[in-house]
Amino acid sequence: MFLLPRSLRAAVALLMPVCWLIAASAHISAQAPNRIPTSFHAVGATIAQTQVAILSGRTTCRAVVQAYLDRIRAYDQTVPTLPGQTLAPDQRFPLNSIIIVNPNALAQADACDRQVRRTHTLPPLGGIAVLVKDNYDTAGMQTTGGSLALKGFIPATDATMVARLRAAGAILLAKTNMAEWAFSAYLTASSIAGITRNPYDLSRVPAGSSGGTAAAVAASLGESGLGTDTGNSIRGPSSHNDLVGIRPTIGLTSRSGIIPLFAHNDVGGPIARSVADAARLLTVLAGPDPTDPDLAAASAAYPHSWGVDYTRSLRRHALRGARIGVFRQYFATPRTDPEVRSVMERAIATLRAEGATIVDPFTLPDYARLVPNLWCGDFEGDLNHYLDLHPNAPYHSLRQIVSSGLYLPYIDDEIKASIAPPAKDDRRTPCPDVYHDPAKILFRNALLAAMQANRLDAIVYPTWSDPPRKVGDMTSPAGDNSQVLSPQTGFPAITVPMGFTHGNLPAGMTILGPAFSESILIGYAYDFEQSTHARLDPALYPELPAHSPQNRHP
Repeated sequence: MFLLPRSLRAAVALLMPVCWLIAASAHISAQAPNRIPTSFHAVGATIAQTQVAILSGRTTCRAVVQAYLDRIRAYDQTVPTLPGQTLAPDQRFPLNSIIIVNPNALAQADACDRQVRRTHTLPPLGGIAVLVKDNYDTAGMQTTGGSLALKGFIPATDATMVARLRAAGAILLAKTNMAEWAFSAYLTASSIAGITRNPYDLSRVPAGSSGGTAAAVAASLGESGLGTDTGNSIRGPSSHNDLVGIRPTIGLTSRSGIIPLFAHNDVGGPIARSVADAARLLTVLAGPDPTDPDLAAASAAYPHSWGVDYTRSLRRHALRGARIGVFRQYFATPRTDPEVRSVMERAIATLRAEGATIVDPFTLPDYARLVPNLWCGDFEGDLNHYLDLHPNAPYHSLRQIVSSGLYLPYIDDEIKASIAPPAKDDRRTPCPDVYHDPAKILFRNALLAAMQANRLDAIVYPTWSDPPRKVGDMTSPAGDNSQVLSPQTGFPAITVPMGFTHGNLPAGMTILGPAFSESILIGYAYDFEQSTHARLDPALYPELPAHSPQNRHP
């Protein structure tokens, strides 16, 4: 049998899903444009709206990118004001979500326009300006993990997920701020860029650690973005910023080229303003990667086919006939914020009204006995392995980085603990992946058994049980419900906007299902989204005057 060389096999595996998508999108063709393109109206725009506007000749790829660049320039480093509005002192801060802008973004947009003129078509993400968290390798662009220790470091190649975006026609607009080394679920602060704030209330946090991507997508500084999630960091920021975030099944998307926190728990995925946009991104991002061993482990544990078009799951009445369990262990407690509980009750009523059978409450027997000691991870070993693959990085080990002192004080305890001798009960190493860790296997099997006993398709709960904290507040209840059920089983979870608390503070609902049930969960999330229309654009970041439309979207 003739075998391709390993490097070519890897390239073929990378490009297969993208080639399939390009073929599938060939029917999207442009009408012969005979009008002068106008400026692009960015606020709240969806991928579908943007591409229709480009293909109809109402705008161009360059105008799309320029509109987002204008918004970054106008809004990210300046304090927003509305006519007649006086901001309180704790609101007088910039959003501060962007670390660097891609200097080649407009050139890539021009190449997109040339393709449109030549072919009258767009690839799956053609003309779409995407924001990328700063722990993804980006060839030709600085990648720091939020740390001054990697200032000036430019990877030689893209992370696999970034390469898939480029192959699908996406334009990488900017790198976004993050919690330094992804250590915090609660705030987004880095030594490379400072503190990112919540666009709905600048006195509040956007959660962590993908808060830069989430804040920027919410404020329409880019069309959509990439986050990473070790225990919370796609779903928490998405919930705090009124967005849709998908933590995929561990093994559906590649981690190659992502700066790790705990490699076996890390996963990358989309953050978007709509379920449809998140589904479009996931369709491009998912796929095999020979350089990521956990994808092979997942494929062996759960055989499945690649090349799924998740946009086919966008069905208006997908909830009809579904059996949904309500996991009240996460929010039926006195310390849960009453307004979050009220919004969640309305969300449950919506699920029921859409035709779902609600099992309430759904409980996991022995939950308290099963969850201790599930977490394990070796940040030092994982980061050192990443640095070994990047000989041009400024430092070559975590110990060198700690010695440099180039990090913010708030992560001092955790980063030093990562290089300290292991304690007696330390689960730092060995730390098996989720498909080979006995404790996680036991927990996953218990959750599956409880779901099967109740014949459940999915379970729901508030992504956070409390509203976003004030910046600087690390003592009030956090309310993070995301650290256990999804990351410790490897199961996928989607957070979708479900309403606001305390006036203008977003709240999200998580929908979780068994491994590789993304298609089903996307359908449920889409039906819920279309039933509620709960998402609103943040008032502090309106259309710029030069782009102000009579209608908000193209």
